[in-house]
Amino acid sequence: MSYDRIKDREETEAERHDRQLGELLQEVRVAVPGVQVLFAFLLTVPFTSRWNDVTDLQRDVYFGTLLMTAIATAFLLAPGSIHRVLFRQGDKRFIVHTAHWLFLAGLGALAVAIGLAVFLVADVLFDMTAAAIAAGCIFGFTVLLWYVVPLSRRLWRSNAD
Repeated sequence: MSYDRIKDREETEAERHDRQLGELLQEVRVAVPGVQVLFAFLLTVPFTSRWNDVTDLQRDVYFGTLLMTAIATAFLLAPGSIHRVLFRQGDKRFIVHTAHWLFLAGLGALAVAIGLAVFLVADVLFDMTAAAIAAGCIFGFTVLLWYVVPLSRRLWRSNAD
């Protein structure tokens, strides 16, 4: 067994929750700038001179991308807000558990937003077929890296025990 297994650490439950919350908040700090950049870009798009040239599909994909980015932002910022509101309430277990799932949901929403953003740009540059292929590849690649690889490892490790 590796050192990283919870049962191998010599820490109290409170120490474990403190560590887990610190790790989770650090992961949020890594993800939030990406979603902020995407959101900022999306907020400027309708005010460009070419906005009047978009098709109905491009407008709809743009709005879906904007909504998914806003949802991802809400999910990814929620752990910090929950921690702040419940600070010093002795409920760190709830904070860590809830923040964990909100962060995963935020990453999922961000993966969809990234895929939609790629679709939108590729559709403007090329055509709908190329856009669908590019978006599907990027979305699939993101899901593979963010979910399939770690979940496969988790399953492999649980079967090895």
